[in-house]
Amino acid sequence: MTAFRSVLLASGLALAVCGGAALAQQAGKSMTLQMPPLPEPVAVSLKPATTGFLVLDYVDPICKNQANCMSQMLPAAAKLMDRARKAGVVVAYGTRAQSMSKWLPEVAPMAGDIKIENTQQDRFYNTDLDKQLKAKGVTTIIMAGWKVSGSVAYTSVGATIRDFTVVIPMDATAASSDYETTIGFYQILNQGNNNLKNEPLKAHAPTLSRTDLIAFQ
Repeated sequence: MTAFRSVLLASGLALAVCGGAALAQQAGKSMTLQMPPLPEPVAVSLKPATTGFLVLDYVDPICKNQANCMSQMLPAAAKLMDRARKAGVVVAYGTRAQSMSKWLPEVAPMAGDIKIENTQQDRFYNTDLDKQLKAKGVTTIIMAGWKVSGSVAYTSVGATIRDFTVVIPMDATAASSDYETTIGFYQILNQGNNNLKNEPLKAHAPTLSRTDLIAFQ
């Protein structure tokens, strides 16, 4: 019996060593994965009375430390916000308490805007954002800000599970790298109530659009 157990133990050790070597050899190989192209942004026409514009983390120092936030996102968001305010859209803001007084002037809050102090990336988590938006009749949310693979992705999930329809202007959000930005957009489209074909304004789901493709009826 002792000899038999010794054989089994030796065999097991040999398998483990061989298996480990195979895994190590496999891990040493480089793999190139090509992501499929993202859907093109689509045009949407929104009713101002039932639309909210949610702005996330356009604050100093978060945005000022990201070149694409200052050079690309901010100008696009500012132009869209100007049109949204003129149309009478509800505007809401979400950032952490220590950043609430540091909004960039191009997109800073005005009197009467909703302001949410969050502790998590999902701005709906443990806040009254849902209650405040619905009290104003909002059913569709335009969502912009830093960053697409973080706060924008998680807040879009928080919104759709609460029956909001979400519009993400692709030029008003980003991440630190092109890879992370692409991953963020895939996260958004592949959430629970997904919209893999990027159908315009699919109910209770996200749509990828662009600031110049968003119109107000």
